[in-house]
Amino acid sequence: MSDQFLPRHRKVLPWGCIGAALALIASILLWPLLARAANPARLCDLAAMNAAQRHGVPLDVMQAVALVETGRDLGGQMQPWPWAIHAEGRGHWPATRDDALALVRASMDRGARNIDLGCFQINLRWHGARFASLEQMIDPESNADYAARLLGGHKARLGSWEAAAGAYHSATPALAARYRARFAQLRGHAAVVPRTPPPDPLAENRFVLLRAAGNGEFGSLVPQALTEGRRRLIDLDPGH
Repeated sequence: MSDQFLPRHRKVLPWGCIGAALALIASILLWPLLARAANPARLCDLAAMNAAQRHGVPLDVMQAVALVETGRDLGGQMQPWPWAIHAEGRGHWPATRDDALALVRASMDRGARNIDLGCFQINLRWHGARFASLEQMIDPESNADYAARLLGGHKARLGSWEAAAGAYHSATPALAARYRARFAQLRGHAAVVPRTPPPDPLAENRFVLLRAAGNGEFGSLVPQALTEGRRRLIDLDPGH
């Protein structure tokens, strides 16, 4: 290790303290990923938000369609599910993406093609050719993006988001009307359901991990704007 990374007085910090501090730092940096993994429903929320912004679809429309398609009660709150599958006349909520794909492939092996996948239940028979793979089709971002484009096209043709939602489900008037009623009910609910807020740009780490600063100074784990006027987490040279 170069001398520029060593403290001026070469004080030795117990390895236990160093390990604990590094574990704390790692938990802070990894928490957003861990939190998202703990609740896969948030994948649908984030995908809906991104697709709504890209294609000019109101967010509550995207949320309501996701809830009509795959919503279920989780912890007292209606939430969509990214790995939901409707195949051979039955709905399924597999726990993982791999379980969902295995279910789809097993149904396909039995000759089924009328299979709906993902947050927005995109149908394999009618839309599967627009995706490169089943993996892409069930991916929440790809699934939501395709749904937003479908809804936008129906809105342009029919004139309202309510009519677009009905057409998203079916071209049969009776089926579309029933879907619109459920959509209207959940659209009001979706507007007040707490969703994952956009990330705080100031909280993002825009520096290379453990970057050397040179001139005898330490590198940085977080942006300088967040550390000005604050003490180092581990200060090997308090007198500096």
